[in-house]
Amino acid sequence: MAERSRPRRGGNRLRSPQVMRHSTGSTRSMAVVKHIADLVGRWFALLVLAGAVVGLVVPDHTAPLADHTTLFLAVIMFGMGLTLRPVDFAVVVSNPKAVILGVLAQYTIMPLLGWGIAQVLGLPPMLVAGMVLVGAAPGGTASNVIVYLARGDVALSVAMTSLSTLLAPFVTPLLVLALVGQDLQVSLSQMFLSILQMVLVPVVAGLLLRTFADRWVTPVLPVLPLVSVTGIVLVVTGIVGANADAVLTTGLVVALAVIVHNTLGLVLGHLVGRIGQLPEAGRRSVSIEVGMQNSGLAAALAHAHFAPLAALPGALFSVWHNLSGAAVATYWARRAPQDSTAPEEVESHRT
Repeated sequence: MAERSRPRRGGNRLRSPQVMRHSTGSTRSMAVVKHIADLVGRWFALLVLAGAVVGLVVPDHTAPLADHTTLFLAVIMFGMGLTLRPVDFAVVVSNPKAVILGVLAQYTIMPLLGWGIAQVLGLPPMLVAGMVLVGAAPGGTASNVIVYLARGDVALSVAMTSLSTLLAPFVTPLLVLALVGQDLQVSLSQMFLSILQMVLVPVVAGLLLRTFADRWVTPVLPVLPLVSVTGIVLVVTGIVGANADAVLTTGLVVALAVIVHNTLGLVLGHLVGRIGQLPEAGRRSVSIEVGMQNSGLAAALAHAHFAPLAALPGALFSVWHNLSGAAVATYWARRAPQDSTAPEEVESHRT
């Protein structure tokens, strides 16, 4: 008679019913959280808009959130770092022309547009600083997903966002000083340290954690949109709440400035890609990367180094560029690039 098999000690140890029920419960809970994260990512723009409305309706309760903008942004950027891998920077070596062209366009077109639009509309100095900060910020954290949906070059988009973010501590303060330094006091060293703390350190920390602890990080990646969207909604709610009176008096003018800024950025970014003879997928990526900014960083820097009013353009840009990005993605998603193959899929957790 064959000997009855015995459970092995160690890795193949039989699990008790209690352990199995706990594992099943954890799996179900994780599935629920992932489903919520997917819904939050899908309705990102409307949630940000809702946050702005809440900030406007109950400013006394939401304004204190603005004091924690730096913390919220650091958490968002740490989440962005977790989505990155060293391979994401490979396109910088394989296709340096497109990456350099795109980053140069971003750090020249958008700051100059921000300053120029503010001058044409006669905005006060604090709002001029806010517009310049939006333009001088690196690429937006939602741009990679928008590029994927728009059938653009996802690898190029990720590389542009990553490189512009790493350059931000050095480039952003210099651009702000050059464009508003004559009217407002700008401390290069303090702004450099702020961007270092809010952006570079969290991003690098997330990247290193993903690189050396990928086994533990990967399972939680689908949940990151929930964290990122929550952080951005809190930033917008707080900034709008702190500037409720200004929104009611100058909100339409600032909204017009933001819409024109974003629209011209998208158009001129695509034009730069065409002049640079990039394929259509690359042009779409440059367009979106130039037009969509890390407006959360702009709002945080404005609140920290100028005044709450200076953060208003960043807050409104956060609302608008996600709405326009979704519209652009919908338009281009129906029109395949004629001169390139479909881009490889970007990880769905990026927001």
